[in-house]
Amino acid sequence: MSSSTKYAKLEKESAKNFRCIIEKTNVNHVVYLSGIINDNNLSKHLSSRKEVEIELSKGSYHFTTLRAGIIIGSGSASFEIIRDLVEKLPIMIAPKWLKTRCQPVGITDVIAFLSKTIFNSLTFNKNFDIGSPDILTYKEMLLEYARSRRLKRFIFTIPIMSPKLSSYWLYFVTATSYKLAIALVDSMKVEVVCRNNKLSQLLGIKTITYRDSLEKAFSKIQDNAIVSSWKDSMISGRLNIKLSDFLDVPKHGCFKDTRTKPVINREKTLNKIWMIGGNVGWYYGTWLWKLRGFIDKLFGGVGLRRGRTHQTNLLVGDAVDFWRVLYSNKQEGRLLLFAEMRLPGEAWLEFRLVDNFLTQTATFRPKGIGGRLYWYFVYPFHGFIFNGLANKLIK
Repeated sequence: MSSSTKYAKLEKESAKNFRCIIEKTNVNHVVYLSGIINDNNLSKHLSSRKEVEIELSKGSYHFTTLRAGIIIGSGSASFEIIRDLVEKLPIMIAPKWLKTRCQPVGITDVIAFLSKTIFNSLTFNKNFDIGSPDILTYKEMLLEYARSRRLKRFIFTIPIMSPKLSSYWLYFVTATSYKLAIALVDSMKVEVVCRNNKLSQLLGIKTITYRDSLEKAFSKIQDNAIVSSWKDSMISGRLNIKLSDFLDVPKHGCFKDTRTKPVINREKTLNKIWMIGGNVGWYYGTWLWKLRGFIDKLFGGVGLRRGRTHQTNLLVGDAVDFWRVLYSNKQEGRLLLFAEMRLPGEAWLEFRLVDNFLTQTATFRPKGIGGRLYWYFVYPFHGFIFNGLANKLIK
């Protein structure tokens, strides 16, 4: 949904390919986590989930579908959108789909349902809805989140906000991409409430409330223990690339800004580098970084809203604001980032600590004359930003 408006066709094709390959193996049971599809008028997103379910069910293996609404847990796209909206907006003028009912489910319950369903013959060749005990409107979910965080929030719904305007609203306020926002807004007009199929009793699972699932998510965030996040998947960016293709930074036909500084305390400097971005920020000229992120959003880029999943660790493939980690080796003292912002070219930002010297290099490979003009236009700002950043890192 994040990368293509033709995702329904791609998802059905993927399901068919998956089924054909799995049928050639000795796999006995396939469990598919889908969306709740009980409404008569489904969105494109939910219709696609249904088509995938139908395609997968044609296999020679045993097949079970678990259908869920919004999954609440740190790293979940839906949860992160709720979090962004409530944390950033004291007053929300929102579309009428905030009155649509939904039955959310905690991530711990989803994992319990999945693990207890595997090889359970009572679930073979059936489909089940899974959810918490709470049926809430999206507005009630946002306000309950605010109460859990002891935040005072006011939400007003208006009937005149079009789906396109709603999508832009989500895109600019949250970390979601515009294509994903369109799909989500379309689905938020559809009621996703579970049927009474008693899977909880069948598997011996007592689901937790929406409030309890929020508390569990908060504890993960506070302990800095988020294992994974949708933001780190490649679809959270705008580039469909293989990271290995950009690991070797080009040397010819490029513009470079290199700063070399003596390091007083290697360990402290490394820690600063590995905490860069997200809530910590970029240490110097923060308002310029934010301005660049805002401009990127205006032109359909990712902006700064993705932040980072972990506050102190960086792994290859992680998102850091509008950058992507290509190489990360703290012991070696090297971090290499690749730009996912909208640019007339390609950009890398590298940090190296060798012999108590920090070398910070920004590399830009322009695309055509527009790329060259862009570099000369931003060059005065580079002197301010990159020199200041290097100085802050060694301080």
